[in-house]
Amino acid sequence: STCACVEYYGKALESLIKQVKIMSIHGKMKHKRNKIFTEFRKLPGGILVCTDVMARGIDIPEVHWVLQYDPPSSASAFVHRCGRTARIGNVGSALVFLLPMEESYVNFLSINQKCPMQEMKPQTDVLDLLPKLKSMALADRAVFEKGMKAFVSYVQAYAKHECNLIFRIKDLDFASLAKGFALLKMPKMPELRGKHFPDFIPVTVNTDSISFKDKNREKQRQKQLEQQR
Repeated sequence: STCACVEYYGKALESLIKQVKIMSIHGKMKHKRNKIFTEFRKLPGGILVCTDVMARGIDIPEVHWVLQYDPPSSASAFVHRCGRTARIGNVGSALVFLLPMEESYVNFLSINQKCPMQEMKPQTDVLDLLPKLKSMALADRAVFEKGMKAFVSYVQAYAKHECNLIFRIKDLDFASLAKGFALLKMPKMPELRGKHFPDFIPVTVNTDSISFKDKNREKQRQKQLEQQR
């Protein structure tokens, strides 16, 4: 749903999935967008992590799966997203991830968009990659900061969902969500003010001590810290 989530999960997938080309695209990549899109179209196979900037008006041949990690903010966008696959007589599949509290969205889409859906049985042989993602955040401040930014942007986007009777920010399990983002600690943001999360255990490491792998960025950060002191 957000540019920050694309940045974070795009980088995560690059590290976690080998032998597969992973590319990312979002609305803030003004000049790079066409280059990435053209390159992806030419690939024999790969994964494109993107926002709704790619939901309509584009044609990529032979897209086998459209995975919607976040339900789109408008019902029409859902159909447009699904339409990136099974084009011109081809076969394809589209999947949207929903929390149990969001399941009434299925009925909403069937009425609002005449779009019937069926439940997919949960996968049983799923690898737990969150410890690896946490290790990446501990080893590089860029990953840690991207994760925090992505979480904040996700919560803010969720709060603005047009179907706020179904997607209720007050019912969102922030602790589980933070675990899903492999966060090392909870960020400070207005939506979390005054809330306690006994189910979320932050790392014992002082996150200020996590440095950037990029030596120039780390040098710049140390300079800023020195000025603050």
